[in-house]
Amino acid sequence: MTEQLRIHDHPVLAPLPEPSVRFTFNGREILARPEEAVSSALYAAGISTFGHHHRDGGAQGIFCVNGQCSQCTVIVDGRPLKSCMTLVREGMVVRSADGRPPLPADDVLPVLGRPGEHRTQVLILGGGPAGLCAAVELGKLGIEVLVIDDKPSLGGKLTLQTHQFFGSVAECWAGTRGIDIATILAEQMKNLPTVKVWLNATAVGVFADGKVGVVTPQGYRVIESEALLVALGAREKSLSFPGCDLPGVYGAGAFQTLVNRDLVHVSKRLFVLGGGNVGLIGAYHALQAGIDVIGLVEALPEVGGYKVHADKIKRLGVPIWTRHTVLRAEPEPGGERLHSVTIAEIDKSFQPVPGTERTYEVDTLLIAVGLNPCDELLEQAKEIGLKVYAAGDTAEIAEASAAIFSGRIMGRQIANDLGAKVTIPEGWPSMAETLRSRPGPTQVAEEPDLPQKVYPIIRCVQEIPCNPCEAACPEKLISLGGSIMGLPRFQGTCYGCGECVSVCPGLAINLVFNDYDPTGDKSLLMLPFEFSLDRVPLGMEVQTVDMVGNPIGTGKVVAIRQRPEQDRRHLLLVEVPAKDKLRVAGFTIRGPSVPVEQPASESDDDPIVCRCERIRKSAIVKEIRAGVRDLNQLKAMSRASMGGCGGKTCTDLVRRIFREEGISPKEITPGTTRPLVAETPLEAFVRSTEDSNG
Repeated sequence: MTEQLRIHDHPVLAPLPEPSVRFTFNGREILARPEEAVSSALYAAGISTFGHHHRDGGAQGIFCVNGQCSQCTVIVDGRPLKSCMTLVREGMVVRSADGRPPLPADDVLPVLGRPGEHRTQVLILGGGPAGLCAAVELGKLGIEVLVIDDKPSLGGKLTLQTHQFFGSVAECWAGTRGIDIATILAEQMKNLPTVKVWLNATAVGVFADGKVGVVTPQGYRVIESEALLVALGAREKSLSFPGCDLPGVYGAGAFQTLVNRDLVHVSKRLFVLGGGNVGLIGAYHALQAGIDVIGLVEALPEVGGYKVHADKIKRLGVPIWTRHTVLRAEPEPGGERLHSVTIAEIDKSFQPVPGTERTYEVDTLLIAVGLNPCDELLEQAKEIGLKVYAAGDTAEIAEASAAIFSGRIMGRQIANDLGAKVTIPEGWPSMAETLRSRPGPTQVAEEPDLPQKVYPIIRCVQEIPCNPCEAACPEKLISLGGSIMGLPRFQGTCYGCGECVSVCPGLAINLVFNDYDPTGDKSLLMLPFEFSLDRVPLGMEVQTVDMVGNPIGTGKVVAIRQRPEQDRRHLLLVEVPAKDKLRVAGFTIRGPSVPVEQPASESDDDPIVCRCERIRKSAIVKEIRAGVRDLNQLKAMSRASMGGCGGKTCTDLVRRIFREEGISPKEITPGTTRPLVAETPLEAFVRSTEDSNG
């Protein structure tokens, strides 16, 4: 058995149980952790190609690791299943999905009958931050709630977020790590007797009678409720470019699932496409896991995410190239896994600028180009005239802090509509709007040389909703000016406690100690550090950088402060020349990214658009030029969106091709979404024996 690619020393996450569950993949014995997804166990064993498509033999790996696509399908004990949604079992026999899998034998004659029926006052679809917060508000009022989630545990994307959250300390746990917020909410749920949870359960349709169909491990169930809340979150968008379908090219959320949830060391050299918060945070999480991040490209002139997120990875040595994109991804010579990416500068029309191409050797490319709401069931409910509510990313794509708050508001709104006596505080709607705000203007950084023994330098220069620094200072010396969107300002006499350095989610605060060296030649800085300490042994010389990663000089780590209240963040005391004390904001942990000679391209210039059916761009263009303007007709003619994901991944890409062909969106007839909105085995509708519901 080969060595496993596991993360054993993470600066934030606790170790997971050792692998102890044995199963086979194509005859090879694999060792997995208990309750681990098959996809994670395969990646930990160094397997990234899960099969080959029957249409053209194209290699299949992962893309979303969230049950939204069918890219990771494997054959489990004779049945095709999504490996990211299937947990390992002792003795499980798994093989790659090569070609068309044979139908399983009908060895049991099923009993046909009515599905189990259930009633509840409120049905919540989605156990992420919005759904859980709504359930807590309703449960506190004694309202009967059923929460449905397709994962084995609650928390949604919170379970992947190892960083400290932005937002309001009082309203949405700002300054607390996402993984810990998930634990807080799950604990609150345990104390609410009227709230029930079904895990590993997928809602697949809302029907004309107002009932919701749900596939559970025990089979198909129909649920009737007085109120329906859809809080299913969002799915990652994709891009179509040569090589986009190679194993090793997948979503940033999928990466966070493998690395932060399952502690799998999935990569050695990684590249990121997309400069929103998802891409920036994904790059930071990769560095924390010991993975080298070669670079990040963003097509717009500026990154769309928070500046503090971009600055902190720049300081660590990761280059960010704006007005750039990925031209193509190339496989390893003679192989089928990602080996390199070629990037280029783009002009104002988003066209590559000739002569600016550069190629970097990588084994992973993360796609982080935005999110689409998981709103199919919401739209179905609206179409039949059902009273339905939405919260979190299903209602509007925003940060998780906004999802938390929108869930709280919607929980109370539903309670009101059901006749409960509860008010929505006057300031809540405006706070929700603030938490959904885009980043505001950027100001010039202030780096004052104050005549004090110790004082903070705050490099938070962009208006974003965040107040942990103001709340953390025991002397109330940091103020946002009365608005959570205000820029923090320091005034008064600092005592050097370091609370602000410990809690700032953007790692944008450090302390300057002026009385460190009697000669005045050297100063001492307190800098935040969220990596394993073996990267900076005591006494190590480091290469210091300014706020945005420009080199300054050198410094030396002279002390390390570790306390439980620092929440798994180290505070390093770094000695620097006194002349550098105001400019030094951190130090790099990696060298420059060096391009390689561009290899002869092996990728097809006719890229895949529909991953499930392996439909290429040329096939879509052909139908558009033949006059097709109806996505339903396009589906029938080309098979695009006819696969397992039902168009969830490719519809945006198809619409983009229409635009490229000069077709107005007004001319396009949208596709029809019908139940079932998720892949559902026929065995879910039958059972081998009668259950308690007959």
